[in-house]
Amino acid sequence: MNNTLFSPKSILMLGFAAFMFAAAPVAAQDTQEVIPELPEPIQNLVNEGAQIRYLGRDLGVDGWIAVKNGREQFFYVLPSGQAFLSGILFDGKGKAITHEQVRRLQAQGDETINALAADNAYEAEQAEERKQKYEFKTPSEQLYWDVENSNWIPVGLAGTPVLYAFVDPQCPHCHRMMSALREQIEAGKAQVRLIPVGLRPETKSQAAFLLASPDPAQTWWRHLDDIKKLPAKQEISTQGVERNLMVMTTWKLSATPLVVYRGKDQKVKIIQGNPKDIEALINDLGARS
Repeated sequence: MNNTLFSPKSILMLGFAAFMFAAAPVAAQDTQEVIPELPEPIQNLVNEGAQIRYLGRDLGVDGWIAVKNGREQFFYVLPSGQAFLSGILFDGKGKAITHEQVRRLQAQGDETINALAADNAYEAEQAEERKQKYEFKTPSEQLYWDVENSNWIPVGLAGTPVLYAFVDPQCPHCHRMMSALREQIEAGKAQVRLIPVGLRPETKSQAAFLLASPDPAQTWWRHLDDIKKLPAKQEISTQGVERNLMVMTTWKLSATPLVVYRGKDQKVKIIQGNPKDIEALINDLGARS
């Protein structure tokens, strides 16, 4: 088992927002190097309670890791200082430089990084155990495995019962469903793992923006409060959204919202469209995050 900081799930939850730089050796980090000033968007994360660590300067860009609510995100500030990117940094040969940077932090004995690494390793082990327990027994278990490994964002507290929901940002039925679930989510009775998809080019870009957002849960709630709060930026990679759409098309699922969850009886259950009884749905949730 690989006990490094970013698991495949970690990379998926970043929406595949990776980017490439020309091949160059990773510069050795001077232990006395000056840590640059935090860019304003990253400082906002600090103000919201995130823990920030400087990854160093590699391939000409300053890297940062933000740890919030047990999840990590990686940011790279361009040399001009006027823009930054979120994702995994690769060199021209496809080597994950972010991986090397995290290893450097771990080698320095950073307690936050090491604790997060342990949490991610435990999550990966639990996922593997679930896979071995359920895989290939029934088509519904294979579906649940595919859904678990899609690109989702958590809305609600960790450790609460989980349901997965495919949503299109502009789907009014999705909005009604999430509005109906909001009280249950905020009361700590459920965590909804939103799987953003886009059934039109505009909504696909909005879904990609949601996946790449530093605080996707709050971005989603702001979107419900004001539909104009979720922009359709064409420059954001939609690869993560395409992966989610592929799960839907593979299983011949064509409409949103679509809810998938494991009930208290351990059976995989699917609800197409808005759940008719939210209270019954919450009471039937069996799997926990």
